[in-house]
Amino acid sequence: MLRIKKILNFSFLVILIFQSCSPAYTPNVLNTPLLSNKGEFQAGIGTGISGVDPQFAYAITENIGIMLNGSFCNRKSSESSSSNYYHNHNFVETAAGYYTKVSRNGRFSIFSGYGLGNVDAEYKSNLVSSQNNATIYRYFIQPDFGFTTTVFDGSIASRIVLVDVNKDGHSFSAYAEPALTGRLGYKNFKFYLQAGLAIPLTKSDNYDFQPLIFSLGINYKFRSIK
Repeated sequence: MLRIKKILNFSFLVILIFQSCSPAYTPNVLNTPLLSNKGEFQAGIGTGISGVDPQFAYAITENIGIMLNGSFCNRKSSESSSSNYYHNHNFVETAAGYYTKVSRNGRFSIFSGYGLGNVDAEYKSNLVSSQNNATIYRYFIQPDFGFTTTVFDGSIASRIVLVDVNKDGHSFSAYAEPALTGRLGYKNFKFYLQAGLAIPLTKSDNYDFQPLIFSLGINYKFRSIK
């Protein structure tokens, strides 16, 4: 686990150097629970570019579900690093939506929700300097399609978001955030890997954003919560 953390921190630094910025908007992991039945509850947690991302989903009825997701990050450069940086963000969102079985193993869902958070980040090197301190508001709609089996789950999702970054004034931008998610394990307990992109649909010159989504984690499915 320590080695994975070092790899992720190194990857985060490489991305910062490549971008030469401190991103104000960092997309969190997409929650794709592939709900099946009323009363089903899922809980998961992952770590990746966006930090630590807890996720929860619950099926209220046979076709209506709700989500609660978070993203928390606290990174800073080591004393031996040639550049100085820190990145802190806290983000929480909630959503509700429709899900259905497409076949025995196929699942489709569409969720819509709202999130709120803040970011405090800075990047300095001999060549560039960038700083962001902002409040983040986000609205999103997320359709996804996947399949679930005893051993493996797979899904593809495309989250469309409207982000309001309040940094010395409000700045609105839209993004398409497609992602692939795979889960491997047995029955209710599975490890997951998710990779995706944040693709700007509108441009904002007032702040920088993180273009990559990547996370490793675990997910547990409670078949029925009464």
